[in-house]
Amino acid sequence: MSNAEKRGKRQVVIRPSSKVVIKFLQVMQKNGYIGEFEVLDDHRSGKIVINLIGRINKCGVISPRFDVGYGNIEQWVLNVLPARGFGHVVLTTTFGIMDHDEARAKKTGGKILGFFY
Repeated sequence: MSNAEKRGKRQVVIRPSSKVVIKFLQVMQKNGYIGEFEVLDDHRSGKIVINLIGRINKCGVISPRFDVGYGNIEQWVLNVLPARGFGHVVLTTTFGIMDHDEARAKKTGGKILGFFY
């Protein structure tokens, strides 16, 4: 997705599709980093067609999925993102997949999935 964004493409196809990837994309869409996306079922692993709007500088996954407590969210944000208030870290919590701001508001921790800015 980052490579297509750098090349100036308007759409990109991601495969394979999964529930986690779809939720990650919904967080990105909610924060205004991507446009609409469509899930295509090809009776295999599925594909996702994403409309890009030119706002992504970098997005990535953090593997392994480290445990992040409520008190450690700020430390991960400082380590992963380039500047304060710039970009989002995505966590999977007991309340679902959300960015670090929403997790802080709900006072919950979880496992770190990835980031985008």
